[in-house]
Amino acid sequence: MNEQDTTLRTEPADPAPVTVGPVRIGPGCPLALIAGPCVIETRDHTLKMAEAIQGVAERLGIPFIFKASYDKANRSSLGSFRGPGPDAGLAILAEVGRSVGVPVTSDVHTPAEAAAARDVLELIQIPAFLCRQTDLLVAAGQTGKPVNIKKGQFMAPEQMDLAVEKVRSGRAGGILLTERGTFFGYGRLVNDMTAIAVMRRLAPVVFDATHSCQLPGGGGTITGGHRAMAPLLARAAIAAGSDALFLEVHDTPPAALSDATTVWPLDRLAKLLEDCLRVFEAVRTKA
Repeated sequence: MNEQDTTLRTEPADPAPVTVGPVRIGPGCPLALIAGPCVIETRDHTLKMAEAIQGVAERLGIPFIFKASYDKANRSSLGSFRGPGPDAGLAILAEVGRSVGVPVTSDVHTPAEAAAARDVLELIQIPAFLCRQTDLLVAAGQTGKPVNIKKGQFMAPEQMDLAVEKVRSGRAGGILLTERGTFFGYGRLVNDMTAIAVMRRLAPVVFDATHSCQLPGGGGTITGGHRAMAPLLARAAIAAGSDALFLEVHDTPPAALSDATTVWPLDRLAKLLEDCLRVFEAVRTKA
């Protein structure tokens, strides 16, 4: 790519909004929230978290999509808790959708999982480590559902056009791209906020504020992280043009069965979202 091409790709753009159930994400839409515990721990805990987060989002007027993984297939250690698996996990997420009345999303890891999940998930999520897996991306698109592709920690933002092309070949119901940090040497992630402008030429962009705080492998057998940096990164990403915010949220972070060092405390969620809304409104008003 020559210098002129790079300049063109980083110019601001207005991608078409994506519809996920009653939630619309993109230009001209309110700031949206994708949030929930990192992993499904129990049925009761999952329902409790969905209801609590929905209550906060509803009070603040933020469209909300509930996220929890039924299988954390990329845990650092073989002995780490992975979740209940696809069958039990999708049943729990279906109950969340029915009882709480919100769209639900989760990661899929294989083409067969994508096909099975389409009857439950309103948004299919591609994990960052799998964002180049052609068969998975095509299968996710073939569900006809919107697909959220998390940018790999090893990928340049402009390279995500190839992932978008693969999902689009399956006639997906819309595509989102999520920024979640880039490897900076061993055990460290950094965020390049210009990536949001680059990827927003391709699709509306979600910013994952909690995963961006990770220190991969920093806890030895688990991933470490700096939770305190999440608000700073969230505000910066929204100022840079992010259309939605992704947060892993837990009512008791030290007891979380996945990402305990970076999940955001439920009792501090409202304050974080209020701050982000003020930035979003200022940026959109200026635009």
